[in-house]
Amino acid sequence: MIHERLFRFFEPLFRRPAHIQAAALCIRTKAGRREVLLVTSRGTGRWILPKGWPMKDKTLAEAAAQEAWEEAGVRGEAATDSIGSYSARKVTETGLGMRCIVHVFPLMVERLEDDFPEQHQRRRKWVSLSRASRMVQEEELKALLLTL
Repeated sequence: MIHERLFRFFEPLFRRPAHIQAAALCIRTKAGRREVLLVTSRGTGRWILPKGWPMKDKTLAEAAAQEAWEEAGVRGEAATDSIGSYSARKVTETGLGMRCIVHVFPLMVERLEDDFPEQHQRRRKWVSLSRASRMVQEEELKALLLTL
């Protein structure tokens, strides 16, 4: 009985609203085939899209383009409309997890720079959409990539 009351008391803490992030789906065409760019996360080294938090005085699409530059050295303009979103869990420096909804913006790559802010912290890799869907871990992102 006491456990039930404690659960009801603390339950709202576990149902906090999701945080919003913006991701860039960096796209290029090579030899007539479309490829997307994945980068490794800094913490776990798993393959992800360049993504980050909303930025003051920037739209989500502009924030996605900024993250593509910082994390992958990509120059280009993100589409103004998201092509979808996916759920992700972000582990904070304290070890706590937070739920995020990541809005994905396509970005046609105009240039790829070798000198960019996080060049020594990440790897990047061009792959087909189907291969990208096998490399990422988030199930909703896998599905989104396969619909393109």
